[in-house]
Amino acid sequence: MKNLFNKENSIFFWIILIAIFGIVASSFYKNSQHKQTQKIKGSLDNIYLKKTIQEITGNLDPRFISKEYVSKTGDTYENIIDDLEINKKEKKIILDTILKEKSLDILRINQKFTFKIDNLSDDKIFEFKIETDRKNEVLFTKSSNSNNFISKKIKKNFEKKLVYKETIITSSLYNSAINLGIKPNIIIEFARLYGFQVDFQRDIWKNDSFQIIYEEYVDDANKIVDTGEIIFANLNLQNLDLQLYKYEYGKNKIDYFDENGKSIKKTLMKTPINGARLSSSFGKRKHPILGYTKMHLGTDFAAPKGTPIMASGDGKVLKAGWCGGGGNCVKIKHNTTYQTVYAHMSKFGRGIKKGARVKQGQIIGYVGSTGLSTGPHLHYEVIENGKKINSQKLKLPSGKILKGEERKKFEVNKIKIDVLKSNLISKAN
Repeated sequence: MKNLFNKENSIFFWIILIAIFGIVASSFYKNSQHKQTQKIKGSLDNIYLKKTIQEITGNLDPRFISKEYVSKTGDTYENIIDDLEINKKEKKIILDTILKEKSLDILRINQKFTFKIDNLSDDKIFEFKIETDRKNEVLFTKSSNSNNFISKKIKKNFEKKLVYKETIITSSLYNSAINLGIKPNIIIEFARLYGFQVDFQRDIWKNDSFQIIYEEYVDDANKIVDTGEIIFANLNLQNLDLQLYKYEYGKNKIDYFDENGKSIKKTLMKTPINGARLSSSFGKRKHPILGYTKMHLGTDFAAPKGTPIMASGDGKVLKAGWCGGGGNCVKIKHNTTYQTVYAHMSKFGRGIKKGARVKQGQIIGYVGSTGLSTGPHLHYEVIENGKKINSQKLKLPSGKILKGEERKKFEVNKIKIDVLKSNLISKAN
C-alpha cells in the first residue's frame, strides 16, 4: 500500500515538471521570435538597406514596353529600324515586311511608329504599327509559328463633327482665327479660297469679321486628330458679305460658289501668300543692294521667314532651283498665256522640282532672304504671253457659272447649308 502511494506521487511529480518545462520553453520561444521580428524590422528600417532595395528594383526593366517614333524630314525606313535595339536579323525581317506593304511606299513626315517589345524574347518585337495618315494605320503582328509578320489595315475610330466659328478681326485674320482655336491648315485653305478676290494685307480692316463652318475629326477622348473641308465661309469687309458655299456639281467635281452660283476660282490667285505686307510694287525703283534705279518687274511681299508660299494656279514646274540674284526660286507654267515666278525662298515645298504638277493653293516653298535680298520677302512675278506685268492690276476671267438645272440644285444645297448654319449658331448660344 505504501509503495503504491509513492508510485502515484512520483508520476504526479513528473507531470508537474513537464508542464513547468513546457511553459518555460514556450515563453522562451515567444521571446526569441519577438526579438527576431524586432531585428528584421530594424533591418528594414535601415535607410541604407532601403536604398539598396530601391536601386535593385528600380533597375529592373519591365518585360513588355512600347517605343514610339514620329518621322522627320530626311528619315528613311532603314534609319528608323536601325535605331531599334534589336539584332540585325530581326531588323532585316521588319524592314522587309514594311517595304512589302504597298500603302507604305512613301514615308511621309509626321508618320507615327509604335513598336511593342518583349525584353525576355530573343526576337524582341512581337507587334508594331505605322500610321498611313491621321485616320488609318497598318498593324503588323508576329505569326505564332514563324518569324514573319501578318499585316492588317485598321481604320481608326473617329467621329466627324461640323464646327461653326465666327469672330471680329482685331489684328490679322490669321491671329484672330488662331485665337478661336482654328487649325492652321483650315486658315490656309480659307485664305486660298478668298485669295482670288481679296488682298489680305490691304483689303482687310480692323473690325471686319468672318464666319466659317468646317469639318473636324475627333477620337474617343474627344481630341481633334484631323480637319476636313470647309463647308461655308463668309468674309465681311466694310459691311460687304463675301459668302462661299461648297458644292459638288458633278462626280468628284467640287468647287466653292458665291450666293449667285458663280465660282470664285480664277486662273491665278491675287496674292500667293497670306498675311504679307506689300513692300515694293511693280515699276521703277532704286535697287536696295545695287544702288541704282531700274525697273522692278515684280511685286515684293514682306513676311517672316518660313511663311508658306502658294502656287497661284494649277500648272507645271519649269524650274525649282538657284536663280542668281533671285536666290532659291520656282517658275510655274499655268497655261499657254500665263507663267509665274516666286523668288528668294528659304526652301522648297515637298515634292517641288522641275516637271512636277502643282495645284492652285499648294505650298511650293517658304519665305526666305536668299540671293540679292535685304530681308525675308517674296518676289512675285506674273508673265503674260512672255511679258512681265503688274500682278496687282491683272484682271482675270471668273470661273464656272451655274445655270439651269445645276443652278436649281445649287440653290437647294445653299438652303441646306444656311439651315445648318442656323442650327450650329443656336447650339453655340
